[in-house]
Amino acid sequence: MAIVLYHHPYTRAANVVWMLEEVGVPYQLKYLDLQAGEHKRPEIMALNPMGKVPILQDDKATVTESAAIGLYLADRYALGKLAPALDNPDRGTYLRWSVFAPSVIEPGSMAKAANWTFRESNAGFGNYESMIGCMQSAIGGRKWLLGEQFSMADAIFGGTVSYMLRFKLLEPLPEFTSYSERIEQRPARQRANAINAKVAEEHGLGR
Repeated sequence: MAIVLYHHPYTRAANVVWMLEEVGVPYQLKYLDLQAGEHKRPEIMALNPMGKVPILQDDKATVTESAAIGLYLADRYALGKLAPALDNPDRGTYLRWSVFAPSVIEPGSMAKAANWTFRESNAGFGNYESMIGCMQSAIGGRKWLLGEQFSMADAIFGGTVSYMLRFKLLEPLPEFTSYSERIEQRPARQRANAINAKVAEEHGLGR
């Protein structure tokens, strides 16, 4: 197998399993025991100096950061299917919402939960209310971010939405809950959930 994913089921690597299942290419999981500090071993730090998972290796390519991994996989293995072609007008919307999740939703939600004090003009994610309104505009009145066509942007953006709803980090507004329900019905998502649950069971992990 050319693709190897360094993985722990309770990290963002779990969402990358879903991405891989959507793409439909063979891959191998390499479990890292985070409690034992395996993610800080020199050979892992050489792949990702952050000492974090997910890390994806595809032949000679090494990709970290879950959004970047999703974009890489879709472009390489599902261009025109999970990623709009380079000359497709939807490409801009696809990229916009793919990077919105890690650059706006995650820090914006953390700021809200932790009551961070900051000058909004200095924060790339602005304010929480604007972020929520923007998210609603992205998925309100449509099935997926690109309309009727599911894309890797939904795995990135939607995976974040589902995670935050699950852990009550995001208000369960109708647009968000119905979108998350559609995500959870996807066969690739269900396969990924089963794979992650099996890895957790095999390693005696509990929530």
